[in-house]
Amino acid sequence: MKTKEYSNGKVTILWKSERCIHSGICVKTLPKVYNPKNRPWIKPENATSEELIAQVAKCPSGALSIKP
Repeated sequence: MKTKEYSNGKVTILWKSERCIHSGICVKTLPKVYNPKNRPWIKPENATSEELIAQVAKCPSGALSIKP
């Protein structure tokens, strides 16, 4: 499974595209970070580490996770 990494320097988000069910929770919760029309579509520098961790925890498919 292909995994992409996006980091703000403190927290790294892992994204597994094959797992994504496109619920849109990430985009609705942090639209400054997640914008599917942009490349890269995840810009973790646009939120605090705490905001990123809280949002990733809400991903229903597990497509988004935080790198340990």
